[in-house]
Amino acid sequence: MSEAIPEKYRDLFNKRAFASLATIMPDGRPQVTPVWCDFDGSHVIINSAKGRQKDRNLRRDPRVALAIIDPDNPYRYLEIRGRVVEITEEGALQHIDKMAKKYLDADKYPYGQPGEVRVLYKIQPEHASMMG
Repeated sequence: MSEAIPEKYRDLFNKRAFASLATIMPDGRPQVTPVWCDFDGSHVIINSAKGRQKDRNLRRDPRVALAIIDPDNPYRYLEIRGRVVEITEEGALQHIDKMAKKYLDADKYPYGQPGEVRVLYKIQPEHASMMG
C-alpha cells in the first residue's frame, strides 16, 4: 500500500473523478491534461497512447503531479506528486477497457484509433496533500 495516499481519499479512485495530470515539456514548462486514473494499492495508473505529448514528456522526465477533484464535492480534492516508475504496453488494452467501463459505462474503449498503441504509466506517489 502507498503510504503517501491516505485511506480517507482512496475512494476518489473508485469514482468517475478525472485527474489533471501535469507533465514537464522539453523547455521546462508544465503541460496539463485531464486523464482517467486508477490505483492498484501502490501506484496511480494512467493509460494513454504512444506518441502523444504526455507520453513523450513522461518518457523524457518521469516527474508528475496530479489533482483529483471529488465529483460529488468540488471542495474535496487530492493532489499527488511523484514519478513514473514503470512504462509498459503490457495489459494496456485491457486496462483502457476497464477505464471505459468506469468512466463511460462502456464495455470497450470507443475512441481507439487504427494503429494506436496503448501504454500504462505507473506513478509512485511521493507526496500528497488534500482538502475536504
